[in-house]
Amino acid sequence: MRKKQFKAESKKLLDMMINSIYTHKEIFLRELISNASDAIDKRYYRSLNNAGEGLARDDYKIFIDIDKDARTITITDNGCGMTAEELETNLGTIAKSGSLDFKTNNDAKTDVEIIGQFGVGFYSAFMVSDEVTVETKTEADEIGHKWVSQGADGYSISECEKDTVGTVITLHIKESTEEEKYDEYLQSYRIETLIKKYSDYIRYPIIMDCETRRLKEGSEEEYETVVEPKQLNSMVPLWRKNKNEITEDEYKEFYNDKFHDYNAPLHVVHSKTEGQVSYDALLFIPEKAPWDYYTKDFEKGLQLYSNGVMIMEKCGDLLPDYFSFVRGLVDSADLSLNISREVLQHDYQLKLIAKNIEKKIKSELTKMLRTDREKYVKFFESFGSQIKLGVYADFGRKADDLKDLLLFWSSSEKKLVSLSEYVERMKSEQTSILYACGETTDKIDMLPQVDSLKDKGYEVLYLTDGIDEFALKMLRAYNEKDFANVCADDIDLDTDEEKEALKQENETSKEMFDFMKEALGGAVEEVRFTNKLKNHPVCLTSEGDVSVEMEKVLNTIPGEEKVKAQVALEINAEHPVAEKLKALYESDKDKLTDYAKILYSSARLIGGMQIENPTELSNLICNLMI
Repeated sequence: MRKKQFKAESKKLLDMMINSIYTHKEIFLRELISNASDAIDKRYYRSLNNAGEGLARDDYKIFIDIDKDARTITITDNGCGMTAEELETNLGTIAKSGSLDFKTNNDAKTDVEIIGQFGVGFYSAFMVSDEVTVETKTEADEIGHKWVSQGADGYSISECEKDTVGTVITLHIKESTEEEKYDEYLQSYRIETLIKKYSDYIRYPIIMDCETRRLKEGSEEEYETVVEPKQLNSMVPLWRKNKNEITEDEYKEFYNDKFHDYNAPLHVVHSKTEGQVSYDALLFIPEKAPWDYYTKDFEKGLQLYSNGVMIMEKCGDLLPDYFSFVRGLVDSADLSLNISREVLQHDYQLKLIAKNIEKKIKSELTKMLRTDREKYVKFFESFGSQIKLGVYADFGRKADDLKDLLLFWSSSEKKLVSLSEYVERMKSEQTSILYACGETTDKIDMLPQVDSLKDKGYEVLYLTDGIDEFALKMLRAYNEKDFANVCADDIDLDTDEEKEALKQENETSKEMFDFMKEALGGAVEEVRFTNKLKNHPVCLTSEGDVSVEMEKVLNTIPGEEKVKAQVALEINAEHPVAEKLKALYESDKDKLTDYAKILYSSARLIGGMQIENPTELSNLICNLMI
C-alpha cells in the first residue's frame, strides 16, 4: 500500500486549510456531520430516481462513537459511500467537492438539501486529529475501501472489509498540550453540546451512546448509571413549521432553551420570505433587558443558519444597533458562504436580509403600539433608550424612521404618550412641542416653569432619560412642530402688552442685575425678571445650545472635556422677593450680594443640580436668621 501525495500544491495549502480557514476548532464535528448528511441525501435522492435500492426514510441515521482509551471519535453514516475512484478524487484533491458536483449535475428536489460545496470541510478533522481513517462502500461495490492520512505528508487507499453501504470516519484525537486541550473532544457531554449548537437541525437522527441516571428496577430510591443510545438532534427546525401549528408554549420553550432567558418572550415574530433571497426568520423581543445589555460586553446579533446548520452564533450584521435587543435566528439556503462556512463570501444577500429584518421589526413594533398598548409600554420601558439612541446616532440618519416609536411621559395624560398623540392634542395657537428635563417625573412636575405652563392648560413632555433631549435635538421637529425646552427656550405665550411691561421692568432694573451678575462671579450669563413662574420666586434658564440637562449627561462621560451650560438667573417679577431685591440695591448692597448667592443656589437645587459651595449657602441662610 503505497502512500500518495495530495494533488493540490502541497503541504502549505493543507496547512492553511487546517490552521487558517476555520476560527474555532470545534467546528470539525459540524463539518463531518454535514458531510454525512449530504451522503445520506445523495443516496435518498438516487432512490427517488430508482437508481439504487435506498432505504426507508426513517432508516437513515448518523452515529457518533467515542473511545477514550483509544482516543478516537467515529462518525458513521449509511449514506451513498464512495468508490475507490471517488476517494481518490474527493479526498485526494483538496477543495474538490463531491457534494457541489452532485448539486450541479442533478435537479434540485424539495426533500433533499445538500449542504457542502467547497470540499474542504473534511480537512477540518486534522485540526483535532493526528490521523484520519475513512472506510466506505457504495451499493455498486462488493468490497469497501479505506483512506488513511496523517495530514500533509499524503494518504493511502486500500481495500477493506465492509458489510454495509455508507462511510465510517475515525479520528485519532491529538494529545492535549498546555495551549490546546484536545481531551475535551473525548467527553460525551462536550460532543453532545457541539451537536446541539451546530447540527441540531440536521435532517437525520444523530445517535450516540450516553450515560443516563435512572431508578434501579424494583427500587423507588436507588439510582444507577446506564449507557444507552440517545438521539441528540431535534431534526425539524421549529421555524420551518407552519406557525399556525406552533403553540405559545412551544415558542417559549424554544426561546428559553436557545437564549437562556427564564422569562417568556414579550413578542414573537415568525416569518418566511421568498424573492431575491429566501429565508426563514424566528425573532423574539425579550420582556426585559439582559443584565449586560447596556454594557460594552453585550454582543448583538442573530443566529445564522444555512439549511439548518448553524454558521454563526451571533451575526451582528443582521441587526442595526437600535434593534440590538432582538434575539432569534435566520435560516437561508441562498447565502454565499465563504470557504470556511463561517462568514459570508459576498454580503449582498446578507444586506438584503438585514434590510428586510429591520423593516419587519419596525412594522411589528408599530403594530404593537397601535393594537396592544400595554405590551408596547412594557417593551419601551425596557428598550426605549435604545430606540432613542437610534434616533440620535449617525447624525439622525434613522430619526425619521424611528420617531413614531418614541414615547414620553405626559403632564396631562399622566402616562407615556407618542409624539403623534401629543400633536393631535396641541392648542390651536401652539407652535412648539413643549418638554422639560429632570431626574424623575415628580421632580420635573415641581419645576416652576412647568407649573406655570400646566396652569395655562399646556401639555408638557417629561424627559427623564439622559439621551432624551439629545434625541429631540437631532429630530429637530415633528410634523412641522419644533421642540421647545421650557427651561431653556423662549416660550412665547404672553400678550404684546405683557411683553412690553416685562421689557420695561428689566430695563429699569438693569444696573441691579449687572451688580448681581458680578456678585455671582460669572456663574450666570444674565440676571432678569420673568413672568413665567406663577408663584415660584426663581429659576435657571439655559441660554445656549447646551441645556442644563445636557451638561449633566455630557459631564458623566469619562475622558471627555467638561462642558458648562450657559444659564440665566430668572426672578419672578410678581413675587415679593423682587421688591426686596430692589430695596436692597438702594440700601444694602452687601446683603444683596448674599441674596443673589442664595437665589442662585436655590435655582440650582430646583433644577436638580449640585451646589458648588454648600457650606457658604448654609452660612448665608443662618446669617439671615440671626
